[in-house]
Amino acid sequence: MSTAPADVPVRDVIDLLRHQHDQIRDLFDLVEKSTGTRRREAFHRLVRLLAVHETAEEEIVHPMARRALPGGGEIVGERLAEERVAKELLAELDGMNTGDPHFLPRLRGLRDTVLAHARAEETEEFERLRDAFSESQRRGLAAAVRVAEATAPTHPHPGAESATRNLLAGPPLAVIDRVRDLIRDAMK
Repeated sequence: MSTAPADVPVRDVIDLLRHQHDQIRDLFDLVEKSTGTRRREAFHRLVRLLAVHETAEEEIVHPMARRALPGGGEIVGERLAEERVAKELLAELDGMNTGDPHFLPRLRGLRDTVLAHARAEETEEFERLRDAFSESQRRGLAAAVRVAEATAPTHPHPGAESATRNLLAGPPLAVIDRVRDLIRDAMK
């Protein structure tokens, strides 16, 4: 799954992450408004985008923010706590049938959590990162995020919210997740 279509100009890591936040908002809308197979497929895309996006932030963006921003440790700590809650909710939903009557109310709870988290990142972290790094550094961070996303797990794994845990556990989890995705897709 591409995280930035070719028609969207992505100049740096901030543009990339904000664009992904927009995609996440759009996918929540699509999942909520859809039914049947279309809802299930949109939800699978949402799960994948959330999983790879958060993993890349945890491996690349948050460690840079922690080191470079005044109060970075506190800012990142709050974001990681939010990410853990979101992963736990997403993992619960990932195991549900999208037609289950409890699915949409729980999806709405996840949506509220994820969108509040995205707003906090955008206001408390991203703009400060824009000021802390040069344009070329931000472009380099965007490239690093794309590499991290290419090898990230495609399903939520609560408890792996640090760069170290993601780097140690991420590759084997990514292989398992991607095989699981292939099997699921082949069973359609």
